[in-house]
Amino acid sequence: MDRFQEMKVLLAVAEAESFAAGAKLLDMSAPSVTRVIAGLEKRLGTLLLARSTRSLRLTEPGRRFVEDCKRILLDLEEAEELAIGSSVRARGNLTVTASVMFGELFLIPLITQYLAVHPEVAINALLVDRVVNMMDEGVDVAIRIGQLPDSGLQSIKVGHIRPVVCAAPSFLDRVGRPTEAQQLLAAPIVMSSASRLLTDWQFNIAGNAVTLHPKPNLVVSSNPAAIQAARLGWGFTRVLSYQVAELVKKGELEIVLGTFETTALPVHVLYQGDRRVPAKVRTFVDYCVARLQQDPALHVVEPG
Repeated sequence: MDRFQEMKVLLAVAEAESFAAGAKLLDMSAPSVTRVIAGLEKRLGTLLLARSTRSLRLTEPGRRFVEDCKRILLDLEEAEELAIGSSVRARGNLTVTASVMFGELFLIPLITQYLAVHPEVAINALLVDRVVNMMDEGVDVAIRIGQLPDSGLQSIKVGHIRPVVCAAPSFLDRVGRPTEAQQLLAAPIVMSSASRLLTDWQFNIAGNAVTLHPKPNLVVSSNPAAIQAARLGWGFTRVLSYQVAELVKKGELEIVLGTFETTALPVHVLYQGDRRVPAKVRTFVDYCVARLQQDPALHVVEPG
């Protein structure tokens, strides 16, 4: 039996969690399937399936091998479709990542729209406020804010945003609108501890980069909580422009000290790929890029 068939047998047994049920899926006898798995494990020198009288489950090496088998078989199917001139369908598992708030505001709506068009794709969205190692964590597509290191990944710029200081118009009417960044040092401040980007408040003052460290009267663990406190008229907060774009548009928040803000930060879609990118990755990247590049929240006006 060739290796591709071995992979198909393993996937069927793993999906059915049973030799007999896997054999039925493949229209094979249960003893034949058992022999295939035993031969595969012997050749690899590792146990792929842990058996007991009541259950069958993948071992850790088995789980990793099954994921690789899925990818290899999908690549084979796509190669065959290309060879005969058929259009390649997007299908299979796709893992994407973004920061929590960006994911909630932008990525999740895009994912739901994409899945409606590509129902054969299953997406795992990893929304975390940390830089994910795409290779180590098996991530196919990432959205990153800020300058990119030289990683060898493919990247497409979809916009730019910047840190902004904002407060409720009613609060500003009461205490006045600051004209200098240093005035914030004596003002009521609500600060999110979720990102160092927002706890060190940098400004461009007379052409020089100056970092202020306002003493917050209120510290919260998430950007949405800081935004909510500011929206309620409690004080100033500093977040990323995309996070408050809709509230600014509605007049519930107002950006201040815009002429002192630093250079905008780029927003990129990153993906793994070299000569041939799987259809699921290519179509998802194309879908996201086309829509994010048109979103006004990701295209701020530079200060000045």
